[in-house]
Amino acid sequence: MRRSFRIPDLGGAEAYILHRPHPTVAAIERQLKVIGIRTIEAWPDLPPVATAADFVFFDADLGHDEQFPWGAGQSPMPLIALIGSEAPGRVEWALSQNADAHLLKPVGNAGVYSALLIARNAFEARKALAAEVADLRQRVGERRSIVRAVGILIARGTSEDRAYDQLRHLAMTWQVSMEDAAARIVSWSEEEDVTQSNRFT
Repeated sequence: MRRSFRIPDLGGAEAYILHRPHPTVAAIERQLKVIGIRTIEAWPDLPPVATAADFVFFDADLGHDEQFPWGAGQSPMPLIALIGSEAPGRVEWALSQNADAHLLKPVGNAGVYSALLIARNAFEARKALAAEVADLRQRVGERRSIVRAVGILIARGTSEDRAYDQLRHLAMTWQVSMEDAAARIVSWSEEEDVTQSNRFT
């Protein structure tokens, strides 16, 4: 299913430009000013307060991991790579930062607005995908807990169907979800195992 994309109002946003003094910086600042975005220049490192920015433009030619106050590829905002050298190693490094868009240097009088929109859209899509993956992992973990809990109940002398019924009944009695009830049973079983093993040590 295709996600609908609405053009955001970027006025009032804040962007850092992580680049040495250069005509490219001035060109980007001119375009951002027209859009209504406040700019802050930084070099050679981004300050910790930059984590609150809406966008970061960064120099892919001279950049390195230590310039950012977050781990590689873990930016809390959209990143736009400023690329002058298309050497594979430099492009690969920009990609390792999870650059959401790029501009080729030298930057002229256009291109910044579209780069901002593309970067924002790619960043939001990446965030949504990460949340979906985290949710799926949580669900898989919860299902594993149910399977383990049923296995524990079966080991105590009941059938599989009866074990599921028992788990459902416990969840209703405790007024929790099946997953939470299963997690309790697994936790108690592990505590019992530790207690029993301690008897023999």
